[in-house]
Amino acid sequence: MRRREDQKILSLPTLNARDLRVDRTKAEHVLWQQLRNRQLGCKFRFQHPVSKYIADFACVELRLIVEVDGGQHCESKADEVRTEYLNKAGFQVLRFWNNDVLSNMDGVILSLQETISRLKSTSAPSPAIAGEGRGEGLSGGPNEGADGANV
Repeated sequence: MRRREDQKILSLPTLNARDLRVDRTKAEHVLWQQLRNRQLGCKFRFQHPVSKYIADFACVELRLIVEVDGGQHCESKADEVRTEYLNKAGFQVLRFWNNDVLSNMDGVILSLQETISRLKSTSAPSPAIAGEGRGEGLSGGPNEGADGANV
């Protein structure tokens, strides 16, 4: 990426998020069509940086992260560490498998609607993460809640 003198210097997570927005998976594209423009009653951001991670989808207002994972994430220790970090930062992480998004969108949306409804009814200010709101953000994956249990 070429920088002009007057161009703001962007953080590495922000640059990586921009690349990921272009190189999205089919499942990410399909789910984004359901999440964008507040269709579920809250604003989601696609490939949103949070601290040292990049969330596939993040609703900052509700502190909800949605991750869409392929087979490479099966029993991933790195995903467990990432989810634990995000949970400690006050985010709930939901993870869905690519094939669930592509073959059971109704079930994915129902799960999201239930979680959003619950979070809206119990929302309270949560701890902030450095860079939040400035595109320096988070990430999540297959239906894992804040307590580590599958949702």
